[in-house]
Amino acid sequence: MRILVVEDEKKLAAYIKKGLEENHFAVDVSHDGEEGLFLLNANEYDLVILDILLPKKSGLEILQQARKNDKDMPILLLTARDAVEDKARGLDSGADDYLVKPFSFIELMARVRALIRRGKVHYQTRLSVADILLDVATHRLYRNGQPVDLTNREFALLEFFMRNLNTVITRTQIAEHVWDYNFDSLTNVIDVFVNRLRNKIDKDRTHKLIHTIKGVGYIMKDKKS
Repeated sequence: MRILVVEDEKKLAAYIKKGLEENHFAVDVSHDGEEGLFLLNANEYDLVILDILLPKKSGLEILQQARKNDKDMPILLLTARDAVEDKARGLDSGADDYLVKPFSFIELMARVRALIRRGKVHYQTRLSVADILLDVATHRLYRNGQPVDLTNREFALLEFFMRNLNTVITRTQIAEHVWDYNFDSLTNVIDVFVNRLRNKIDKDRTHKLIHTIKGVGYIMKDKKS
């Protein structure tokens, strides 16, 4: 899943990005309002974390423009302001939640997960295909009841496959949802990670789950075909 962070405090933005990536999210970061609005309009995000006080264009301007353009992803506002009227203004402008600085990353993650669940009616935290169980909340994978170790990127890739079961996924779609804005989709990195994932979940398996669609991308199938 992909998140946009628009925050002009570079240390805080890097801290948020690192924490979200450790929780298997792909993260794009912008440090000013104009670039943030450009990224928001140019890409598909599952959630936006948006500071209010930004150079070039304020967070509230971005929020209002996003809603005007029918962008309906959850938006979480960050700000040092804690006055009731500021919170009300942000929420009235279309924000889904509001977090005052300073904050703990544990609280931020709890709000992120809640907003994603709220934004996706069918969002599940436990996914299963064949004898594989992926627990998104605890970041664990089990195959036939036995734990399997995955890197953060492998976990995010498997989650994307499982959420799009029996659907052909292009390399571009994988790049957009599992990697960030700076990823070069022309490299073979995606194929390398898919092969690593196959070695962990399809090795010694009669029924292979992940299949290559030549010239297009990949598909995860839950049944033999």
